[in-house]
Amino acid sequence: MAKEITENIYREYHSWLRLERGYSPNTVEGYEQDLQRLRNYGEEHGVDIVHTSFDELQEFVFQEFKTITSAATQARTLAGIHSWYRFLLYKDYIDQDPSELLEGPKKDKHLPTVLSLDEVNRLMAAIDLSSNEGHRNRAMLEMLYGSGLRVSELTNLRLSQIYLDEHYMLILGKGSKQRLVPLSPVAEEWFGYWIQDRNRWSVKPEAQDYAFVNRYGRPLTRAMVFTIIRRLCAEAGITKTISPHTLRHSFATHLLQNGADLRVIQQLLGHEDLATTEIYTHVDVQDLRKAILQYHPANKN
Repeated sequence: MAKEITENIYREYHSWLRLERGYSPNTVEGYEQDLQRLRNYGEEHGVDIVHTSFDELQEFVFQEFKTITSAATQARTLAGIHSWYRFLLYKDYIDQDPSELLEGPKKDKHLPTVLSLDEVNRLMAAIDLSSNEGHRNRAMLEMLYGSGLRVSELTNLRLSQIYLDEHYMLILGKGSKQRLVPLSPVAEEWFGYWIQDRNRWSVKPEAQDYAFVNRYGRPLTRAMVFTIIRRLCAEAGITKTISPHTLRHSFATHLLQNGADLRVIQQLLGHEDLATTEIYTHVDVQDLRKAILQYHPANKN
């Protein structure tokens, strides 16, 4: 009977992550993998992972981190454990959170790679507009750079979420949170060219409402967007290691450098916490160094 009750709790946890917390499928999957490792440990060592103690959890973490050396993975594992016990506490299955004092490694904060405006222009110029996918690729990159979309937001974007007359897109972001994102005139222009091409393509019934499709008429994947951008970088002679997210970083950085308010950038990016956006205040440190070299009298000679 106790085992049956526990299985019901696990199913309820899945629903809580997906529906009440609104986490993305990737986050839900990651947290459930963390919980499965904890379940396996509990079965092997006779530990009730619902009603457990801090000491038992600390021992689990100690054993896990013998094989997990990445600080980022360790932090993610702890986040999964904390999530499980927050759920149990919230649903009144337990009276106290035994994971509350668990601490993990501090993750190093790496400044994001950013393209200069010249590099962005070279990337755009590398697109072969005479190819079948040329207008699609240009419209795609203009949205990533011009509106700061995540690649998953781009590939999941529907035609019914784009309001050209109002110059806005309705974006479904992390945790199924909606936000309105402006469309730049340049992005609108290239998207219009792409729509003309798209109307001549054979689009599969299940992809009719997707804004971007592949040559087979199916929804474009994140991996394909990554491949397209990497190939364009090589053709443009850009040696930085970049991804679709680099265009999002570049969008935010260029806005900040040109005087945009940090809270406006936070809203455009869909960041829940302003601290996440504040990393962009540090990415132009090289510009500060150039200013010292150029203007400080000690460096004139």
